[in-house]
Amino acid sequence: MKGRGVVNWIFLLVAAIAVAGTIWATKPVAQAPVKPAAPIEVNLSAALGLKDALTDIQKEYETANPNIKLVFNFGPAGVLQKQLEQGISADIFISASPKQVNELQNKNLVVPTSRKILVADKLVLVVSKNSPSAIEDFQDLTRVEKFGMGEPGTVPAGQYAMEFLKNIGIWENVKDKAVQAKDVRTIISYVESENVDAGIAFSTVAALSDKVKVVAAAPDGSHMPITFPAVIMANAKHPKEAEAFLSYLCSSQSAAIFQKYGFAFVGSSQ
Repeated sequence: MKGRGVVNWIFLLVAAIAVAGTIWATKPVAQAPVKPAAPIEVNLSAALGLKDALTDIQKEYETANPNIKLVFNFGPAGVLQKQLEQGISADIFISASPKQVNELQNKNLVVPTSRKILVADKLVLVVSKNSPSAIEDFQDLTRVEKFGMGEPGTVPAGQYAMEFLKNIGIWENVKDKAVQAKDVRTIISYVESENVDAGIAFSTVAALSDKVKVVAAAPDGSHMPITFPAVIMANAKHPKEAEAFLSYLCSSQSAAIFQKYGFAFVGSSQ
């Protein structure tokens, strides 16, 4: 009896061990959580005048494409051009004038077939809403003390302004009165603070301020059309993703945002 009890005890012990082993073997093994892949960063150098519109577009695009992160470098197109020539990393360049893209293209730094015109703008004369002056036209710049405009070498708004003032025959009379700004938004700030009597800027940038008013617009044909071309850089790190976003910039979704900020939407190849 004693021997049989020992045998039964051993049998029960072996059975218990077998059951425990089976449970352990079938229990799911905990796995370390898989980290989501970091989004792909698409770098863009873009004209400062597009900042508000592109920021809105960025929010919509990143929401629809969580695997993409858009990184913007905003500034005067001429300054951005020099940065790109010096090797700054960018997948897309958006200028406020064809001039900068043309020069990069001549140096084989862009993909010519990717080039698109996104939007168009107008050149306007603005004054402070509090200004008592009777400035009503560009010709009135001949009698002001000083006016603001972009630096023609680096700021497309300044480039267009100088061309226009030459075409209407007053550049030589007013050039010494020009306070040249580093970017188009600074022109507006000069007018807002009344550090200048008037300013020449893009209509879309002027519309962002409630402290200035537009008193005149340059007629069509009085200067080169103001267009904003975009192009993929030849050394783009993410050309496929850049192409996809550039296509989105030419879509109806982007058109609605550009138009909200006063741009004339083009969205086509140059």
